[in-house]
Amino acid sequence: MTAAFLDWPQGTFASKLEKIDDKLKVTREVDGGLETIQIKMPAVISADLRLNEPRYATLPNIMKAKKKPIKKLTLSDLGVDTTPRIEVLSVEDPPTRQAGVVLADVDQLIVKLKEGGHI
Repeated sequence: MTAAFLDWPQGTFASKLEKIDDKLKVTREVDGGLETIQIKMPAVISADLRLNEPRYATLPNIMKAKKKPIKKLTLSDLGVDTTPRIEVLSVEDPPTRQAGVVLADVDQLIVKLKEGGHI
């Protein structure tokens, strides 16, 4: 949605990124292997777990962080506009499906398919 609002290209589930001039080469894992795309910048990228190795905080750094003051800001302090930009027209449940039928043999299957107009 972010890429659509900004009218920017997007690279989803990136497991490897390379910057080539003003373009990005994005590699991602798909069912059949790896897919590589090239997109212009600026772009919206979503990362896969394999993109980076997380850093874990050490106990001394956790203790230092507890002592630091937390400055609270409001949205108006940051100049953020929170007016809705999307209008929900309706929300509906999908149509219910018919229950399945267990048939004894192939002949009954052919009769049911003919009755339904499928063959």
